[in-house]
Amino acid sequence: MKKSVFSRRSFLKTAGSIAITAPFITRNLISAPPSERVRFAGFGAANMAGADIAEIISHPKVDFVAVADVDQNYLAQQKGNHPRVKTYTDYRELLDKEKDIDCLTVSTPDHTHAIMAMSAMRRGIHVYCQKPMAHDIYEVRQLTRYAAEHKLVTQMGIQIHSHDIYRNTAKLLKEGIIGKIKETWSWCGSSYGSLNDLPGGEDPIPETLNWDLWLNTAAERPYLAKQYHPGVWRNILDLGTGVFGDMGCHIFDNVFSALELTAPTSIRSEGPAPNKWYWAKRSRMHYVFPGTKYTEDKTINVHWFDGPERPSQEVADWVGGTLPHMGTLFLGTEGIYLIPHYTTPKLFAKKGDKYEEVPELTKRFTLPTVSHWHQFIDAVRGEDKASAGFDFAGPLAEAVLLGSVACRFPETTLKWDAKELKFDLKEANAFVKRTYRAGWSVEGL
Repeated sequence: MKKSVFSRRSFLKTAGSIAITAPFITRNLISAPPSERVRFAGFGAANMAGADIAEIISHPKVDFVAVADVDQNYLAQQKGNHPRVKTYTDYRELLDKEKDIDCLTVSTPDHTHAIMAMSAMRRGIHVYCQKPMAHDIYEVRQLTRYAAEHKLVTQMGIQIHSHDIYRNTAKLLKEGIIGKIKETWSWCGSSYGSLNDLPGGEDPIPETLNWDLWLNTAAERPYLAKQYHPGVWRNILDLGTGVFGDMGCHIFDNVFSALELTAPTSIRSEGPAPNKWYWAKRSRMHYVFPGTKYTEDKTINVHWFDGPERPSQEVADWVGGTLPHMGTLFLGTEGIYLIPHYTTPKLFAKKGDKYEEVPELTKRFTLPTVSHWHQFIDAVRGEDKASAGFDFAGPLAEAVLLGSVACRFPETTLKWDAKELKFDLKEANAFVKRTYRAGWSVEGL
């Protein structure tokens, strides 16, 4: 964007920077007029990061200025497709040199989300961050607070949130299509993690990969081929957040948006604990949330299952005996709403002690699909509001990440004080906030 679009001011004296950067200034965050261009950068260059970039730059008002990735092969791909884009191995160098970036995507491994997003926001840059927003509950809370205090546009990468299936589900449930909600069950058939120990030894680091930058905040360790990069990190405790962190933000999205949930008061895991290195290959979580105007009672039970775990056969029998690979079932006072993930929902009306399917549910859909990415850009330009900004996504991500703590203490009901970010079990509090590797820090985290 032209420099005249945003007036400049000295940043708050309380705003610090990472150790290698100089003091900086930021915008007053005045929305750009519609005629102006949005200068965009990407953190992460391939896989989901590449998809995010492609969707963002398909917006007609976006200029793709720069991209950072620790893998030179991925940078080369973006350079080949976009010869004018500037490439960086270190995202911190990008932030230091590209002074007029308006917004960026953080589409990198979970353990890097918070430090990258906060580093950008402290420069007044609007942030689109992949789910689950961060690796730890504390990180999510701090990102949420900072974005709100500084009126930054944010969006969590839960793109189906903007699909007509999810938008209309939330609308119809709020309108009472199955009455007041009594209970919900959500599940995902995918299975991450491992029962094994992390292999020993060390492999040569590829010349194209900056391993130290890839580790970022995580503890130092030898490089092992096919154990970390790309993608396998999701299985590992201090790098990813397992199936729950990956898919929970998608599938719980319906529950949070339809019921307007806040923070749970307790969570209990009835699945196995992770081992020293890996997440368990299955989980079973039970939450208790304060009720809302959309629930039957003052509290509501919300359940999660992944891997081979599923809701009981009794629950499945309500909707014909089988459940989809992943999805959510809402039990209401007047019926059931079943929404398979990314597939057409089904409505069942209560008939005595049984439920009968009501066909042609989609005729009641009145909200269209919108682009999750374009909505973010339009919000940056002052023409829309991001529907999954950190104000919504923060509490959702916190609840999901509570599961990553609870699973470490099987068969234990953990009471949660959301205001104080504390459990009633001292040992559990150690997992609310992790310690970063020396030399990796940013003020605010």
